[in-house]
Amino acid sequence: MDLPELIEISEKERALEKPVQIRCCVAAGCLSANSQAVKQHLEEAVIAENLAETVEVRGVGCMRLCCKGPLVQVRKNTEPESLGTLYEKVTPGDASSIITALNGGETTVQQGDLTHPFFTAQMPIVLENSGKIDPERIQSYIATKGYQALYHVLREMTPNEVVDAITRSGLRGRGGAGYPTGLKWATVAKAKSNEQSDRKFVICNADEGDPGAFMDRSVLESDPHRVLEGMAIAAYSVGANQGYIYIRAEYPIAINRLQIAIRQAQRLGILGTQIFNSRFDFKIDIRIGAGAYVCGEETALMASIEGKRGTPHPRPPYPAESGLWGHPTLINNVETYANIAPIIRNGADWFASIGTEKSKGTKVFALAGKIRNTGLIEVPMGTSLKQIVETMGGGVPDGGVVKAVQTGGPSGGCIPATAFDSPVDYESLTQLGSMMGSGGMIVMDETTNMVDVARFFMEFCMDESCGKCIPCRVGTVQLYRLLTKMSEGKASLADLELLEELCDMVKHTSLCGLGQSAPNPVFSTLRYFRDEYLALIDKPIT
Repeated sequence: MDLPELIEISEKERALEKPVQIRCCVAAGCLSANSQAVKQHLEEAVIAENLAETVEVRGVGCMRLCCKGPLVQVRKNTEPESLGTLYEKVTPGDASSIITALNGGETTVQQGDLTHPFFTAQMPIVLENSGKIDPERIQSYIATKGYQALYHVLREMTPNEVVDAITRSGLRGRGGAGYPTGLKWATVAKAKSNEQSDRKFVICNADEGDPGAFMDRSVLESDPHRVLEGMAIAAYSVGANQGYIYIRAEYPIAINRLQIAIRQAQRLGILGTQIFNSRFDFKIDIRIGAGAYVCGEETALMASIEGKRGTPHPRPPYPAESGLWGHPTLINNVETYANIAPIIRNGADWFASIGTEKSKGTKVFALAGKIRNTGLIEVPMGTSLKQIVETMGGGVPDGGVVKAVQTGGPSGGCIPATAFDSPVDYESLTQLGSMMGSGGMIVMDETTNMVDVARFFMEFCMDESCGKCIPCRVGTVQLYRLLTKMSEGKASLADLELLEELCDMVKHTSLCGLGQSAPNPVFSTLRYFRDEYLALIDKPIT
């Protein structure tokens, strides 16, 4: 495989495109609403109307407005994306009506608005192919300049030049902590393995477990080759020849499409040995986790890959120095790898020009909860919460009032509506008592009891604790019991004081990030909604 062959595949794929394209979402959300049957009926209707020569029905990845699924978009190849027709909540019986509309007939199928800010305010980089390409055909990915960044890296750049480009881009890890990606890559690239072996590993952390979060799942279901290409570029830059994708078993569609993508890339010689006729070899294997939330923590994840119980261990040494089987290991999450190819294609300065001074690029969020437009969005760093929740998300349905938004999953915090003018970036969210996390964003209205919210997330952390360290194993249980006592109106001011003391203890003495961040929802709700705690207090200290 060489660049001319890539270009030839791309040109052949574009030549096969028909004048009219009907895209049917076959990501998990729409599939659960029977979109596979919708796609089948659309294909049958096209044949029945003798339109097979001019109309293509294509299964595509997530089209983002998940609350309106199944989604179908009809567009002519000569039209911009914003001028196509979006159909919402499509049933198999609607297929013939959609085909009739192609010939100017009337249709009763509910239509969406592609000019709504939910779509127009987005800036797709990670999601640029989602909802457009067929995730199960490598040719569809190659037609969007797929794998050209990898070719460029292998044939025209040194590993140090790649690391430098990622560093200059300002990309930070999208898994939650926001650690500079280039710095992590440089550390692994410089690390020396043991005397017996010079092996290094690259891992993609796809163990997405935050309640209400589905960003990584959607990327893997919609554009798996983008992640494989990012991993291969990372492996070349740090000197690794083996990669692992650690993904939870609850994502069967993503697992299946990753397996298909890996096989396709191997057949074309894009993964395996002497990639693009270079001296670079790279193999990717999938490891399926059993769904333990703690395995999202990097040391627990590596233990699970090694076949051990998924529990964290103290750091240092960090994985960059001694990771999988004691070898230097690079770990990034799905969204981080999905940013790599665009950075190489468009340049580090292009990426660095997007976002804020310290938070570059875009971020994918999963909007959920009491909000009109639920689904996936990708916006530049620095976009305000108000823009996301009220303008793009449409606010609370039925005229309700937004009370707060919870970001960062169980490790994050609840931000009140009074702070919605704040920009969404790593530093601003931290100052508000929350965090970016992997990108979950749950909206709550005025009917939500914030003590119950804190209790819900504490119950999650309690259940997911691996039990290795006492502060997390015991502390989360005691915090949950105190919050339950408060919710039942049986607590006193002494209990409230104990709650705060225990939160501080768990935060500062737990072994890993799960325990250290478990009190965050309690801290943030106490900070902004303390009156709701006090309203439940039964009696003062005696």
